[in-house]
Amino acid sequence: MPFLLEPLGADFFLRALLGGVLAATICAVAGTWVVLRGNAFLGEAIGHGMLPGVAAAALVGASPVLGAAASATAMSAGISWLGRRGRLSDDTAIGVVFVGMLALGVVLVSGSRSFATDLTAILFGDILAIGTADIALLAVGLMVVAALAAVLRRPFVAATFDDRLASTLGLGTRTARFGMTALITIAVVASYRAVGTLLVVALLVAPPAAALLWARSVARIMLGAAVLGSLSVCCGLLLSWHAGTAAGASVAIVATLLFLGALALRGVRDRLRVPTAPVGVSA
Repeated sequence: MPFLLEPLGADFFLRALLGGVLAATICAVAGTWVVLRGNAFLGEAIGHGMLPGVAAAALVGASPVLGAAASATAMSAGISWLGRRGRLSDDTAIGVVFVGMLALGVVLVSGSRSFATDLTAILFGDILAIGTADIALLAVGLMVVAALAAVLRRPFVAATFDDRLASTLGLGTRTARFGMTALITIAVVASYRAVGTLLVVALLVAPPAAALLWARSVARIMLGAAVLGSLSVCCGLLLSWHAGTAAGASVAIVATLLFLGALALRGVRDRLRVPTAPVGVSA
């Protein structure tokens, strides 16, 4: 391993690796529920929806993270408001707000010719530039996401597997929907520095989807997703250096390949024997 790290610099690699592993773990916790509830589009939309906030913050010299958080929160509130008042389906409300926020971000970016480099980092990430402050932010984000997932576990489980049961038990889908939006928002805002707003969805979806093929409980899916996501980060960083490719995109490619590998292995296993475990996911 040392000969792999020497050209890149051990310090840069270790910070990038630590930051990437934290981001992968955050996305594993949130992404498990994203995959189980079929909310991948929401994660992608919130990632795009951060653009106007980040752009506005950069133009006025404020913190991009605060701008991203403000923009993502506004988008989440807009989606919830449209869903309640406009009587729209979730995907329609997400699509409307997503288009509006993305267009606003493009307008803000187009007003500054000096924004091209910053925009590239926002969209595709700059994991090799992760510093101590970024790692601290990711650590805090992980604690918040883990706490939120633990507190809202019952509403998530009930709403994911049986909406009628959730209503009967007083664990309404509104609570689960709001909590899920908040969970994804925190995960995307905390992780975009590492892999970018366009690629964070890869860590949100691919590792949990791969783990879901083999695990049959929420806890095991989260654990498997964290392991696969961390492996994606490590292999993606090495691929990025030796192949001269973008780090964030390389991480996303590895995550996708791991999912395809898990899918292929699952197919081989199913051909070799008849599954004895019941199909489905337990809480």
